[in-house]
Amino acid sequence: MSQSGEALIQCSGLVKTYRLGDETVHALDNVSLSIREGEFVSISGPSGSGKSTLANIIGGLDQPDAGSVVVGGLDLSKSRDKALSHYRNDNVGFVFQSFNLQVHETALENVMSPLTIGAKGGRKERREKALAALEKVGLADRAKHKPTQLSGGQRQRVAIARALVNNPRIVIADEPTGNLDSTRGAAVMEELKRLNKQEGMTLLVITHDPKVAAMADRVLTIVDGKLTDTAVAR
Repeated sequence: MSQSGEALIQCSGLVKTYRLGDETVHALDNVSLSIREGEFVSISGPSGSGKSTLANIIGGLDQPDAGSVVVGGLDLSKSRDKALSHYRNDNVGFVFQSFNLQVHETALENVMSPLTIGAKGGRKERREKALAALEKVGLADRAKHKPTQLSGGQRQRVAIARALVNNPRIVIADEPTGNLDSTRGAAVMEELKRLNKQEGMTLLVITHDPKVAAMADRVLTIVDGKLTDTAVAR
């Protein structure tokens, strides 16, 4: 898939601080970056470096203390809760390290869940969309299985299907291989990379694993809240 030169995500001078007791933590310290539509970017760095904070701000889950983040022309830093909720539901798919699946629901029901938030279509249409998403990750034959009946890699692929079901422009995967062994982790990353190329979504992967980061088109490195390096992955 060819990438356009147009920036989908534009972050300028992002600042975010937290208070931990008497200490002030600079999660983001004047971070600026640009990400093109369809690009696969990894955000790498040690634990506590600020990479998840940056991803949460781009995903509309948090807002900066200063600076701006504009996604597809929408300034998230000036948006209210309702606008951010619509942005997340319509434009962003999230994949988490802990899968975040409902254990009493089937794979199909878990993937359908984002479609019920905005009441998008009738139940039959939502079911068809969820089955199509499971098909994309090779798990249509596991639609009726509950998470406890699936392997760790399969559960993460269900989580990926759930992130894709709304056809988002952006998928944010926060340590998607963190709870998987190396073989299953590599398979999940290959799946994300394949979907990035075939589906055209912009993919952001947050990781502390250099091998995972190196699979991206571009690697952003954050240390102590500062963007210290931007390198093209090989």
